[in-house]
Amino acid sequence: MSGANGTQAARGAHGGREQDAVRVWRQHAQEAVLLDGFHALKHALRFGADVPVALAVDRAAALALAADLAPDVAPGLAARLVEVPDDVLRTLVPRLHPTGVAALAGRPARAERLGALHRTDRTTPVVVLDQPRNLGNAGAVIRLAAGYGAAGVVTTGSLDPWHPTVVRGGAGLHFATAVARLDVGELPAGPLYALDPEGADIRGLELPDDALLAFGSERSGLTPELRERADHLVSLPMRPQVSSYNLATSVGMTLFHWSTHSPHAPRT
Repeated sequence: MSGANGTQAARGAHGGREQDAVRVWRQHAQEAVLLDGFHALKHALRFGADVPVALAVDRAAALALAADLAPDVAPGLAARLVEVPDDVLRTLVPRLHPTGVAALAGRPARAERLGALHRTDRTTPVVVLDQPRNLGNAGAVIRLAAGYGAAGVVTTGSLDPWHPTVVRGGAGLHFATAVARLDVGELPAGPLYALDPEGADIRGLELPDDALLAFGSERSGLTPELRERADHLVSLPMRPQVSSYNLATSVGMTLFHWSTHSPHAPRT
C-alpha cells in the first residue's frame, strides 16, 4: 500500500469511528445522563458508570489530562474516547465544556438507588433537599455529599436531581452516591434533623450516622410537611443581621460537624 493510500485508509477508519460514535450518541441521548466535561467523565468512570460513548475535540489533549490528573481512569478513557470535530460535537452538546469533552452514561436503576437509601444499616447520613430551586446549588450539594461519603442525596418537589445542569454542578459524582427524587412520605427511615433558624445550636449536638439531614429551599425554607416530619430542628451559628447561608455552604457545614464525631466519616 502506498503512503498516500495508507493515509487515506487511516482517515477513512477515523471517519468511520467518528460516525459510529455519533450514531451511538444519538441512540442513547434521550435516556442517558450527559457527562459534561473531563472531570464529570473522570468521576463517572471512577465510580463504575456505564459509559457507552465518550467524545472529545482533541483526544490527545484529553488523554494527556487523564495521565496527569487521573491515571487510574486513563486506560478506560483511552478505550472509549473518540475524536470528533468541534462543530460536530457542538451539534450534540450546544454548551460545550471548556475541556472539549462530553460523554453519555446510563442512569443507575432506581431500585438500586432506593435500596442504598433505605438500608437499615446505613453508617453515613442521607442529605434531603426540601423543594430546592437552583440546579447549580443542587449539583454542588451532591458533590459535597459524595466527598463526605454520604449515603445519598434526596430531593423533594419538582427539581430533577439528574438534570444536566445538576450533573454538571456535581462534576459527575452522582455515580458516587445514591441520588433520587422522593416525596416526604417516601423518605428513608432514620432520625430527621432539619436545619431551621429556630432550631437548637448544632454545636451542642452529635448527629447520628443514620440521620437524615434536611435543608429547606434557598428562598422559602422548610415546607410544612417536612417540618412536621422532622424529629429535631437544628440551627447553624450565624452573625446577627446575616439572613442566610448558601444551600451548599449549609450542607457542607452540617456534614463537617457530623464528620467530627463519626468514625465512619472519610479521613485524609
